[in-house]
Amino acid sequence: MTWENETLITELILLGFSSLLQLQVLMFVVFLVTYLITLIGNILIVLITMVDTALQSPMYFFLRNLSSLEICFTLVIIPKMLVNLLSDNKSISFPGCMLQMYFFFFFGSTECFLLAAMAYDRYVAICHPLRYTVIMSRKVCIRLAVTSWISGIPVGTVQTTWLFSFPFCGPNEVNHFFCDSPPVLKLVCGDTYLFEMYAVTGTILIVLFPFILILFSYIHIIATILRMPSAERRHKAFSTCSSHLVVVTLFYSTASLTYFRPKSSYSPDTKKLLSLSYTVFTPMLNPIIYSLRNKEVKGALKKMIGKKIYSWKL
Repeated sequence: MTWENETLITELILLGFSSLLQLQVLMFVVFLVTYLITLIGNILIVLITMVDTALQSPMYFFLRNLSSLEICFTLVIIPKMLVNLLSDNKSISFPGCMLQMYFFFFFGSTECFLLAAMAYDRYVAICHPLRYTVIMSRKVCIRLAVTSWISGIPVGTVQTTWLFSFPFCGPNEVNHFFCDSPPVLKLVCGDTYLFEMYAVTGTILIVLFPFILILFSYIHIIATILRMPSAERRHKAFSTCSSHLVVVTLFYSTASLTYFRPKSSYSPDTKKLLSLSYTVFTPMLNPIIYSLRNKEVKGALKKMIGKKIYSWKL
């Protein structure tokens, strides 16, 4: 096949859930409701952690960053998926696919490091409570947040530009509901061995390095909690990090099932369902988990809603 024929492909087709044609309207309704809950929940978390004076600690600063991240992450994937569920035209341009893939890697990497920064914050709060305000100063928190956001830039840039530098000979059908690297890579007709080695190594480093930091933080946290003489103090200490622990478990369990399994372990449809867990449902669950398991957040939400109701009555 000549270079001219290779460059004839000007757009890609996101097959999405085409095999479930009869369920697409139902899926659209479910995913739309989920997306609206995600947006409302995360926007509320951002607002209350900005305006409520009781939620100005480092923990809520990082929670605000996490909610902002989830808003951006879902915005990259879900609107296009919703349009494709009801449309016969499921195409996406090459630049559109590149942007979607870049921001997917960018926000995914950022979340890994942001969760590690949140674990470090809980480690300092529980293991070094007397030095907490000194260690977790505003400058340190900003640096940790900025580092987390910047970490996604090289990952997204290298992986996306390298993949799309390959020739695409056809077909142009991506067997996924968004432009993820593995299904797009199947459309490449060049030698992708080096890229695949880089992609696997990069994914392991980006996912495992923050995970190791989180693991060490919680080993120290659990050891410190177990040494506390009072059961009430142990319960209070554990409750301050339980929400973060649940979010970390959800994020890493679904990511591991999706990206750290042999290629033949799952069918394409199974991989799509697994991808839904971290692209659609986990971003919705995060604000719910933090709201239900955190008295300060629940109190701030009730206060904000109460003020709105009172202003409407006036």
